Amino acid sequence: MCSRQQLANAIRILSIDAVQNAKSGHPGMPMGMADIAEVLWREFLKHNPLNPKWNNRDRFILSNGHGSMLLYSLLHLTGYNLSIKEIKNFRQLNSQTPGHPEVGETPGVETTTGPLGQGLANAVGMAIAEKTLGAYFNRKNYDIVDHYTWVFVGDGCLMEGISHEVCSLAGTLKLGKLIVFYDNNGISIDGRISNWFTDDTEKRFESYNWHVINNVNGHDSESIRKSIQEAKNILHKPSIIICNTIIGFGSPNKSGSAESHGSPLGDEEITLVKEKLKWKYSSFEVPDKIYQKWNAAKQGVKSEKLWNDLFDSYKLQYPDLAKEYIRRINKALPIHWNQKTNNFIFNLQNNPKKIATRKASQNILEHFQPLLPELIGGSADLAPSNLTLCSSSMSIKDCASGNYIHYGVREFGMTAIANGISQHGGFIPYTATFLIFVEYARNAVRMASLMNSNHIFIYTHDSIGLGEDGPTHQPIEQIANLRMTPNLVVWRPSDQVETAVAWKMAIEKKLGPTALILSRQDLQQFNRNPQQLENIARGAYILYDSKAPLDIIFISTGSELSITLAAAKHIFSLGYSVRVVSMPSTNIFDNQDISYKEEILPSDVIKRIAIEASIEDFWYKYVGLKGLVIGMKTFGASAPAEDLFQKFGFTVENIIQKAQFLLDS
Repeated sequence: MCSRQQLANAIRILSIDAVQNAKSGHPGMPMGMADIAEVLWREFLKHNPLNPKWNNRDRFILSNGHGSMLLYSLLHLTGYNLSIKEIKNFRQLNSQTPGHPEVGETPGVETTTGPLGQGLANAVGMAIAEKTLGAYFNRKNYDIVDHYTWVFVGDGCLMEGISHEVCSLAGTLKLGKLIVFYDNNGISIDGRISNWFTDDTEKRFESYNWHVINNVNGHDSESIRKSIQEAKNILHKPSIIICNTIIGFGSPNKSGSAESHGSPLGDEEITLVKEKLKWKYSSFEVPDKIYQKWNAAKQGVKSEKLWNDLFDSYKLQYPDLAKEYIRRINKALPIHWNQKTNNFIFNLQNNPKKIATRKASQNILEHFQPLLPELIGGSADLAPSNLTLCSSSMSIKDCASGNYIHYGVREFGMTAIANGISQHGGFIPYTATFLIFVEYARNAVRMASLMNSNHIFIYTHDSIGLGEDGPTHQPIEQIANLRMTPNLVVWRPSDQVETAVAWKMAIEKKLGPTALILSRQDLQQFNRNPQQLENIARGAYILYDSKAPLDIIFISTGSELSITLAAAKHIFSLGYSVRVVSMPSTNIFDNQDISYKEEILPSDVIKRIAIEASIEDFWYKYVGLKGLVIGMKTFGASAPAEDLFQKFGFTVENIIQKAQFLLDS
């Protein structure tokens, strides 16, 4: 027979052995939370190790991701395809056990964690997804979407400001199937947190409208079990279980101290741990009797079969809903998606309007939302400015099966929550704010890119064209930073047609996020032939061309394309051969084949000029060192947009002057 203590100790020993073998890692948290994990994973967690992607599984999020060996030990012990070899390869190149959990690298990992607090935010998104998807698809006696979201958090997660943003919203939305375990061990890297973190966590979460279970002994299985049962009985509030634990539990000399937080214990201390815990086995050895007690495959198969039987009956009772559920879970687009969206774009081209691209985006949403019930959007308290609401938008606060989230002024939290919605599945989330405030959300944008989340960012008020609000609100370096983020595709469309193409491609991009950079001010629409219209999707295309050989190439995006075209036509009238390239997505263009790139930007034409109201340095990769860039070198200023464009040289006259200088040089 195996005691519960022995089962929890298997987590502890695997964790400290792996950290020691890697010569780096965090043994303290896995040792401290092992008892909580044993009760949760063996008695309550609904999952199938043989099918980690089963739709109706519970989601488990390790927000304090530095304790990754806790999760890897659990996955290994319960029967996931994670071998003892991979445990031994912890933190090594090409292993399935990286230093922090990474979705896609390890079976059973639901989201990438490590930046503290973001796993908690992702979990809020997953709980929203479960509640909203369930409200849409569930019917009486057919709860086909019915799972919990469980989260482990540490002191660091709750110190991070994002925890306030997302937990406040979670309470407002009454996410009753979100249950958080707080590892209240009183220790962080710098030592005892009483010197810098004295919040009353119980009162804090009560003020968020959470159900709080305090003073749980995190090393007593019965106390842990009772707290989980209590939390599961509360369905109108999220719950936080505050577990008092000892970091490094079982270490005679390092438990309860920062010494066990982020460094291997050392061979001598590991020997003492094993003696104290009465673990008689060698490194990385787990006896069969413990594996047998831990293995969750049999129960997982049974749980999934029960759900499959329910869904088979659901398909008979509600065939259309079942078909739609399968489509959304599989990330398939509606049958007539291409035809309807292509017709929509064609009609836009034939009905020119001078409108802001943020307004064009709203018009596109008006058309796309009815086609795609999986679109779930929101804005950081800027909906009237970002124009993210359309006639079919419905707040999930008012209707659980809705498609719109009022995030409040929570840019970071909003972005990380939507990452969780994307990782859950069944939705394509879009989030919006002013472009400048991507700075508040930066790390969550990076995490979306790292995880290849299908998440659409809408960033409006894209330049000094914002005007009177001044340099605090005028983005300068932000577009370049986004363009240089791996896996992120950035579009800065010049009119409603390019905006529609960008939206279409963002929705069709199943792996990786997209940022739509949109204008506040109205922009004219350009004439395009069918080939030009088709080539928008290639990231850059020839908008205006005169006979070869070319003397000069103009490259531009967004609101500056119109003045660029006017200047180029003037240069043409002076007898030069010119080309204007619209480049709404540098990322997409960079991935085109060499022949297309050479067709658009022939290498023998070295006189090039790029025009964009953002930081100029980025554009030298396209114009070369002998080219010119009309861009921003400084922050902006507070004035009407027209005056700012004049001040910073975004005028037809200045473009002509710079082009003539380049041609004469």
